[in-house]
Amino acid sequence: MPLIWAAISGHGFGHAAQVVPVLNALGRLVPNLRVLLRTTVPASFFTDRLTIPWETSAVQQDIGCIQNGPMTIDVEATWHQHHLFHGTWNDRLQTEIDAMHAAAPDLVLADTPYLALAAGKKAGISTVALVSLTWDLVLSEYQAPPTIDGRAIIQSIRQAYGAANLALRIMPAPIMTVFKQLIDIGPIAEPAPSAREQLTEFLRLAPGERTVLIGFGGIPLDSLPFDILESLTGYRFLFDGSIPSTSRRFVSTKSLPFSFKSLLASVDVLMTKPGYGTLVEAVALQTPLVYVRRYNFADEQPLVDYLHRYGRGVELSMSDFETGKWDLTLTKALEMPVLQTDPLPPTGGAEAAALIAPYFLDGRK
Repeated sequence: MPLIWAAISGHGFGHAAQVVPVLNALGRLVPNLRVLLRTTVPASFFTDRLTIPWETSAVQQDIGCIQNGPMTIDVEATWHQHHLFHGTWNDRLQTEIDAMHAAAPDLVLADTPYLALAAGKKAGISTVALVSLTWDLVLSEYQAPPTIDGRAIIQSIRQAYGAANLALRIMPAPIMTVFKQLIDIGPIAEPAPSAREQLTEFLRLAPGERTVLIGFGGIPLDSLPFDILESLTGYRFLFDGSIPSTSRRFVSTKSLPFSFKSLLASVDVLMTKPGYGTLVEAVALQTPLVYVRRYNFADEQPLVDYLHRYGRGVELSMSDFETGKWDLTLTKALEMPVLQTDPLPPTGGAEAAALIAPYFLDGRK
């Protein structure tokens, strides 16, 4: 039975969300395909999403960024952890090579761990990078501490990425020059069907009351200015974090019988940071999106440009977000018309599968 080794970054859930549609589409092209998920993303993430046989191997694949909540990157800690990671690079590489030899996969797919690409090459296995960002681009935004050779780390990352036989750049994405062969594919998104009527009934919304889904990705948001937002009439806020027990305007998403994807397809407004998965799905659904920027993450600008070209997006400043000054921005987002410019169709999952399938079907190496 053919086996694909899928190395997935554990930095949030966005990379896993990109990989799943590709694997599902690939399963329709390659009979009896199995996948080994080499990742620290919880197995529960894949349970209701992945349709081909799978198993997990919870081994760290990369560092990503060290964050204090979803909006603040701890630059010094990020560099420190990369320094430690690369200080044990040879041991990590050998561990992956040995595990690949034991599993004997037909192909290594990486989104976006460069360790797996380097190991695959050493193990003599074909490798495909699935990328909307690369970690060398992310680190290039940050100044390394004087005690750490940031340039050497970035160069090592680029060398590992360069080992890939093929890279599939998922649009929208920044410019990438590290890969020998790069093919652009469409956005990857699999929006859920709307459950708006069921959500309205479950929440017992008043006439004209709008729903706002607040979700900042796989890294939890610790708090919000609840006291101020309680006075913001006309809205029901669905929050994926902890809420005060006395709140009348906030509802925990964990208390709802709907998945996050279902909620995204059913609410009036989404509030988030510009992260790949939620932003591309919001564009596909034409859901108004209020976003709070970090201004120091490599794929943020291409995503924001894509949103404003094809979707309905309004920026909320960090200051206004933290102080609860949301009213004018929410109103502006709700009043935005659906754009006449057709978005890029979210065909990336099928496109990637069609490009990967020949590695299984014609014995390509």
